[in-house]
Amino acid sequence: MSVAAGIEPLLQIVQSDVLVAFAIFLRVGAAMALMPGFGERTIPVRVRLVTAIMFTLVVLPLVQSAPWFPHGVLSPSAYFAEIVVGLLLGIFFRLFVNALQIAGTIAAQATSLSQIFGGGATPDPMPSFGALFVIGGLALAMMSGLHVKLALALSQSYQVLKFGVLPAPGEVASWGIGNVSHTFSMAFSLAAPFVLASTVYNVAIGVINKAMPQLLVAFIGAPAITLGGLILLAIATPLILVSWLARFDAGLANFPGVSW
Repeated sequence: MSVAAGIEPLLQIVQSDVLVAFAIFLRVGAAMALMPGFGERTIPVRVRLVTAIMFTLVVLPLVQSAPWFPHGVLSPSAYFAEIVVGLLLGIFFRLFVNALQIAGTIAAQATSLSQIFGGGATPDPMPSFGALFVIGGLALAMMSGLHVKLALALSQSYQVLKFGVLPAPGEVASWGIGNVSHTFSMAFSLAAPFVLASTVYNVAIGVINKAMPQLLVAFIGAPAITLGGLILLAIATPLILVSWLARFDAGLANFPGVSW
């Protein structure tokens, strides 16, 4: 028997394992394109590509010993399913960042500071409150070991979304509607201090205007709401970010049926 004939079975095994690893890379890479922190548009594409490869090398040993892990040739539909599942994972985690953006917009609108933009801190145009929440939330998540949590979440996703199986459209639709509604409710709860302060302020201004119609309350109220909003921002931002991080960690640990 020739050397080539002896090596051919080994090459077939290696080739099948490489194809399976490539399928895992498709899920991880698609998820990393939208992943908070690692998938930001301010990060160069080459850095994001290398990050996706590194995460694939971490996730592969975690799922390789599972009984469902395939070792044969995969169908083209399996590769397509992995891309779709990866995008769903990325969208799910990206919604947490969107919640911070929405909370910042609500807070800025409530305190009449929405005209002050974030100064290009992020690619998305948003008020300065939203930019502060997003940058602070991502920094806090990175400091708490986001890379480890994401690797575990990606490996655990195979228990919910099977390898190479395309999710049913009805399940994806109901899952998306539920998560989007939870995103808006979480954003409103994070911005609740600013909404409550704005409500009290407007009620007080209305009472003062009724009691003293000759007083131009706008000249007094505008600086007051601006100063009060900035003071409330300094006090409430640490509590808001800690609350957001706890919900984000719950989402990473209990994907996808998390209760926010």
